[in-house]
Amino acid sequence: MAELTNLESKLAEVLGLAMAARDATSTIRRLVEREDGDDTLVAMLDRMGDEAEETERRCTDLAGSFDGKKTAIVEQARETRREATEMMETYLGKDADALDGFEFLTMAEAGEVGHWRIVEVLGRRAGSSDVHGLVDWALPIQQRHFEEAQRGSLALAEAEDPNETAA
Repeated sequence: MAELTNLESKLAEVLGLAMAARDATSTIRRLVEREDGDDTLVAMLDRMGDEAEETERRCTDLAGSFDGKKTAIVEQARETRREATEMMETYLGKDADALDGFEFLTMAEAGEVGHWRIVEVLGRRAGSSDVHGLVDWALPIQQRHFEEAQRGSLALAEAEDPNETAA
């Protein structure tokens, strides 16, 4: 397996996080539907899932431009996906509700924004216009995802009875 540079390794991480985001939005969508099926939240999760899929595609395409390293990048991305999925499964557990899902999503999206910022710095330092172009496309989307996840969390919290006993 090819050795990855720091930039290639971070590209693998954002690719893996995009893969995991598709899984997370699908899981959280089911939690929302199980409770009340809020159409606004469902539509937001569907869009986020679609954008994660497009991010995955673009990252994979860029990985193919690194001479002989696509396989290694994709393998590391799959490991990141496994780790992120394990975190989600641990956080959500069997009795998770929509608010739990959105709390997890808020944390995950904040992490994605942070990872994309790192890719931005490394890409700039490497002088890679391809990485710069991908970051220019992905970072605003990730920032919007974080803001939307946070809004969804707060909207669900508003619907909670603060005096009700927690499950």
